[in-house]
Amino acid sequence: MLWSLLKILIFVALVGALTFGAGLLMDTGGGLRIAVGAWEFNLGPLQAVIAALLVIFAVWLFFKLIGFVVAVLHFLNGDETAVSRYFDRSREQKGLRALSEGMMALAAGDPRMAVSRAARARKYLGQNPMTILLNAQAAQQSGDARRATESYKLLLLDEKTKFVGVRGLLKQKLDEGDADTALALAQKAFEINPKHSETQDILLKLQADRHDWTGARNTLSAKVKSGALPKAVYKRRDAVLALQTAKEVFDEASSIEMREAAILANKKSPDLIPAAAMAARSYLAQGNKKYAVRVLKKAWEAQPHPDLAAAFAEIEPHETPSERLKRFRTLTAIRPDDDETRMLVAELSLAAEDFPGARRALGDVVTRHPTQRALTIMAAVERGEGSDEALVRGWLARALSAPRGPQWCCDNCQTVHASWGPICDNCGGFDTLSWREPVQKSAPASGSELLPLLVGAQAASGGPEGEVIDETAVEPGRR
Repeated sequence: MLWSLLKILIFVALVGALTFGAGLLMDTGGGLRIAVGAWEFNLGPLQAVIAALLVIFAVWLFFKLIGFVVAVLHFLNGDETAVSRYFDRSREQKGLRALSEGMMALAAGDPRMAVSRAARARKYLGQNPMTILLNAQAAQQSGDARRATESYKLLLLDEKTKFVGVRGLLKQKLDEGDADTALALAQKAFEINPKHSETQDILLKLQADRHDWTGARNTLSAKVKSGALPKAVYKRRDAVLALQTAKEVFDEASSIEMREAAILANKKSPDLIPAAAMAARSYLAQGNKKYAVRVLKKAWEAQPHPDLAAAFAEIEPHETPSERLKRFRTLTAIRPDDDETRMLVAELSLAAEDFPGARRALGDVVTRHPTQRALTIMAAVERGEGSDEALVRGWLARALSAPRGPQWCCDNCQTVHASWGPICDNCGGFDTLSWREPVQKSAPASGSELLPLLVGAQAASGGPEGEVIDETAVEPGRR
């Protein structure tokens, strides 16, 4: 409101000043005489001012006309002018509109429209990075791999768009199943942008698939340095990779390197069951039973597991069943109420022919959590105590249809694995196997799975799995 009033006052003041000036010029005596040949003009003061203004306007208009003629000549010559800039802006607007429509078509899943708009955008905007990328993605979505490859290769020519081009080619090779070329492209993309999380994950998976555990550990280290991976997860996964290194070194019969890698894996992740078992065996190979016991006890405290019990049995392979039952108390006392601990004590008691002790150790597991293993142990207890054959067979019949209990299950696809591995055989997930109850029901188990600590040796030698008494007679620890 105040500004509007101020503008009005300024306008009135300006009009008043001009009127006052014109009045002064009219009152001023004299004038201006202009003689041109036979022509003579006498102008008053006000007329002279008006004439001067007209002359100034004519000169300005003359120079503008000259500038226009020069601009037209430049336009005809192909030089940049206001006229050419006008047409350039028009082309740019059309190109940007086509580019926008193409991106929207891509997002809507309409590859035909995206290809059409990509061609139109390239017509108006030329081969700039955005039109090339739109053309590549539209061709890829429409299934034209050749055109997509050509477009991605054009992006490789510019350092600013090189990573995008490599990533696009990498995606193509992954879709085609060309793992070798994909690995080379993933390594190149990782060199260009080592902090890119998706590239890190792809490279890590490809390296793990090729059992390049050293390269995978380097990639994992870069991932944690970039902040894309928590340190706790990094330690766990680095332990998994170190464990695989130890396994491969062990396969090559390099015992010293195997021991070092296995011990390193256990130090990085003490709760990783396979690493703990291998580290314990590595310490045993060095003659260091004390460290082997320490490793297994720490892992058992995190999660009891039959593999840990088997490794603990290997510490004293020639002891009697009674001696073994007594020695295992240092392990079973850690988590005495765990189901795995109860079944382990029951198996050891069976081997020592302490059938009442096995029954006490088993407790209410057969009613609270009846698994194939627990029910089989109960059948062995009944057979050992001389119960009726029908009762024994009843327990065995229940065991055949009961759940198998904890197994190595993939957390992504829920696939059950017979043994632990760093990569799921079904979905390819890395470090996704955990020891837990499977989601789906399991198939009937073999004798060595029902009594893992006791039956391994007999199963390997081809002994019968259905005779529980014969299985429990096998010397414990021989797996």
